[in-house]
This record gives sequence, structure tokens and C-alpha cells, in this order.
Amino acid sequence: MLDADSKQIGVVPISEALNIARDQGYDLAEISPDADPPVCKLLDWGKYLYEQDKQAAKNRKKQRTIEVKQVRMGLKIGQHDIEVKQRAARKFLEAGDKVKLTARFKGREMARPDLGQVVLMKFFEGLADIAIIEQAPSMTGRDMSLVINLSKQASALSKQSDLKDKENAQD
Repeated sequence: MLDADSKQIGVVPISEALNIARDQGYDLAEISPDADPPVCKLLDWGKYLYEQDKQAAKNRKKQRTIEVKQVRMGLKIGQHDIEVKQRAARKFLEAGDKVKLTARFKGREMARPDLGQVVLMKFFEGLADIAIIEQAPSMTGRDMSLVINLSKQASALSKQSDLKDKENAQD
């Protein structure tokens, strides 16, 4: 048996351990049931659960789920429209998300999948300084898609700039 400060009390019968816990205002928790004899500890169960919840919340806060943002366009998209969509895609990439570029085929355009590839690659060229192709262009029904992600060098640079921003904010 261990006390609330994790100091060893010794081998104690269960009834006596329960009495000690009740007298000191603690709960008796079994830590290692497989040991011979089983190991129990005196602790405040409510406080223990509270600390577990706080630790779980802290771990969840550190976690970052990567989302896949989609940018859709037609084959007859103009240069200015491409630039506007590239700016949006750049924001998504810098925020840590992946971007799925999708070219939609209409009517007889389905006979020319090479045009979709040209539009997607033209779009990607504007982001080539910070992005890499994660999934090559592929047809799915009437759509041709390409998945891009932030390149390793660009992500390292953005982390460095984030650290500098935090340091400047603290000053």
C-alpha cells in the first residue's frame, strides 16, 4: 500500500487499508492488480479525475487535424480568376491544410482530359514556390483532381516566422 505522497506503507489487509483511507479522507485505488500482492494507493479520486481531464484537454489542444480544402474551377477559367484562387489556396497551405485542386469538365470537354491537366498544372505553377504535389492529377467522374501540400522548406520557414512573431508580441 502507498500513501497519498507515494510513500510505501507496507503490506496491509484490505479492511485495514479501507479504514486508513476513510480516516485520512482519501479513496483507496488499486494501481497494480496483477502484482503479488496487489498495490493500492490512497488518493483523492475527484482530484485524480480532474487532473486526468486537464491533461487530456491539454493534449487535445496541442493536436492539429489537417483538413483538405478544395479549390474548384472550370476549364475556361481566366488568368485573373486563377490568381484569386491561388491566393486563397496559399492561405490554406500556410494555415497547414492540404489543398485539393479540382477542374470540372462540362459537356464535350470530357473528350479532352489533357486540357484539365494543363489548367491544374498552370494553377500549381503559381504555388510551386511553397507547395509540392502530393497526389498526381486523376479523373473521378467529371472532375480531375490534384492534391498539393506545403513543402518542407516552406513549412520550416513559416514556423520560424511564427516564432519571431511570438517573440515580437512578447516585447
